[in-house]
Amino acid sequence: MNWDTVKGNWKEWKGKAREKWGELTDDELDQAKGEREQLVGLVQQKYGKTKEAAEKEVDEWQAKL
Repeated sequence: MNWDTVKGNWKEWKGKAREKWGELTDDELDQAKGEREQLVGLVQQKYGKTKEAAEKEVDEWQAKL
């Protein structure tokens, strides 16, 4: 699934993101608005990952949708 589809249906996918990254709040996910870079930044910040590791994790999550 491409990222435009995720972004377009963010309200639907937000719950799945919350399941994957339980430390992210609904407010944080709302602020991300389905923007990939925003989500990567949140994962990086909340979980103390490098940008590359966070990007890989988000890409793997996206591939499973």
